[in-house]
Amino acid sequence: MVKKVGFAEDGQFNVAVVGLGWWGKAIIETLQGSSKIRVAKTVDMIPAAGEWAKSQGLEYTADFDAALADPSIGGVVLCTPHSEHARQIIAAAKAKKHVFCEKPLSLTRRDVVAAVEACKANGVVLAVGHEHRFKPVTADVLRMVKSGEFGTIQTTEASLTHPLRPLAPDNWRLQKTEAPGGTMTALGIHGLDLCIAVNGPAESVFANVRSLASPTRDTVTVLVSFKSGAQAVITSLMGPPFSIRFAVFGNQGWVEVHDKAHPQAPEGWILTKCKHGGRAETVEYPPMSMVRANLEAFADAAAGRAPYPVPHEEMIANIAALEAIGKSGDTGQIVKVEG
Repeated sequence: MVKKVGFAEDGQFNVAVVGLGWWGKAIIETLQGSSKIRVAKTVDMIPAAGEWAKSQGLEYTADFDAALADPSIGGVVLCTPHSEHARQIIAAAKAKKHVFCEKPLSLTRRDVVAAVEACKANGVVLAVGHEHRFKPVTADVLRMVKSGEFGTIQTTEASLTHPLRPLAPDNWRLQKTEAPGGTMTALGIHGLDLCIAVNGPAESVFANVRSLASPTRDTVTVLVSFKSGAQAVITSLMGPPFSIRFAVFGNQGWVEVHDKAHPQAPEGWILTKCKHGGRAETVEYPPMSMVRANLEAFADAAAGRAPYPVPHEEMIANIAALEAIGKSGDTGQIVKVEG
């Protein structure tokens, strides 16, 4: 058997995790024990991050280009500031490295199209950190919707909340240039992704962005109109205790999903559905790591075992809508989604 470039002798996919902040470290912890993907290198420009990596027995470099030049590395996992994503995706694609990028893939439709095209042109996989797609309960909801079980979809709702993070005022996550649309890049984008999975591309958005619980833009409500004719309401709040709720309403029934805990330490999910003529039925789903499932799907795609399940078109639709939400939040106007 010939060993594939970027894969270890045991078949594991070798990746470099780029960015060793909170979530980069969480991903490294999540991948411990995976039989499909291993962290073979870490990258961060901050010396303290390098010391942490070395303390974990991980190979470390401060040089992103050096990691891309390493023939033992098959892919990169980008946990870097949002504004760097498109440039880094394109650089990795040109180096023939598969790319897993944390959400959002970019901050503009133009940049995400360029990133997708670079991956296509160089024959590499592009994956994105929308782990909620990889919950078994989400797969069941999408199957029900696509089968027509709920009839014509009229409205989709997503509400996402998280306690305020104790971040320094100069932390990049708090800068408006990195977080157009307030909490959308941190929280609401997951709900937007699920709404697009159900309804297809958005046509227009109206966003209300406020600072109610802190000096940051912590309170966001968005009305999305889709080309399908359906609508969605997305609420994204930093302040309340953690909660994620996703619901789909059709003229023949509805379905609602609640997360019991944060994806970093999942405790399972509760699905409730109801159709005309029947009572609401509830099913509980056991916990699993949807973060690891997403990363292992990336490894499967890189190995050619299965296509990555989130289409490029939906990745682009997500960022096009996000860009419009940022503009609407700034202007207070309804904004047409580009493309």
